[in-house]
Amino acid sequence: MKCRACGQKAVVNMRQHKLALCKDHFLEWIPEQTERFIEKYEMFTRSDKILVGVSGGKDSLSLWDILHRLGYMADGLYICLGIDEGIGYSSESQRLAEKFAVERNLKLHVVDIQKEYGSTVPEFSSKSHRGRLKSCSVCGLVKRHVMNRVTRDLGYDVILTGHNLDDEVAVLFGNTLSWAGEYLLRQGPVLPGVPGLARKAKPLFRIYEREMLAYALLSGIEYIYDECPYSVGSTSIYYKQLLNRLENDRPGAKQSFYLSFLEARKSGLFAERELIQAELHSCTSCGQPTSAQGLCSFCRMVAT
Repeated sequence: MKCRACGQKAVVNMRQHKLALCKDHFLEWIPEQTERFIEKYEMFTRSDKILVGVSGGKDSLSLWDILHRLGYMADGLYICLGIDEGIGYSSESQRLAEKFAVERNLKLHVVDIQKEYGSTVPEFSSKSHRGRLKSCSVCGLVKRHVMNRVTRDLGYDVILTGHNLDDEVAVLFGNTLSWAGEYLLRQGPVLPGVPGLARKAKPLFRIYEREMLAYALLSGIEYIYDECPYSVGSTSIYYKQLLNRLENDRPGAKQSFYLSFLEARKSGLFAERELIQAELHSCTSCGQPTSAQGLCSFCRMVAT
């Protein structure tokens, strides 16, 4: 198969786009598409102070690399969760994130959960009696809190994450199965900031995971290959497997599903007036907005 741009041998064939590209043109195409989506969905501008949440994985490091190539001034944030069972997952992912930043002369903030809050994510999970299968929810709570705190305290305008199309479609599929109206209403490429909560954006939300994998490999980005040990058996991975079968039979199905959802939401299918908005208060400990009186969920967990 030949590259559509130059006629040389293609290394990536994207059936959903009916597009095959050689290495050089693929490595140009991904940043071009990313910038197009940044502008189309008004995620941020070059005058914004940008923070990228990096995990040491292919998507977040690739996103940081793309922004660097495009000329955006973006710093990174790595959160050490203390997940070091067996493979030393957190230690290795932190090493790779730091190596990436040093090689490109980029600034990386590192927050060690155990040093700052006294426990690792597995320990928080155990102490909160949520059990091993609930470690993912504890992890999400911790990351959201820390990302918002660092973004606020250091004066960043927006926090970015490396969620790709496959990630977003899996979440959408799960929320649709249960008709989780509040989550469906909030899901999208940009979550506007409100007092006390930073603006969040996902520049890779229209790019397939397979494309991001190819970008990382062809760019020579060293990333952690292992999945988090707590993700084994998660519903999101199961949903991804189901959606991959659909995509294999109908190329472009994932993209169509997600974009149709965004259009339906825009047209008022999920009318905001039907959602009862919880009144937000400032947490009496950290100051972040919470619907609970007194301490927020994170501070209650830390105090346990």
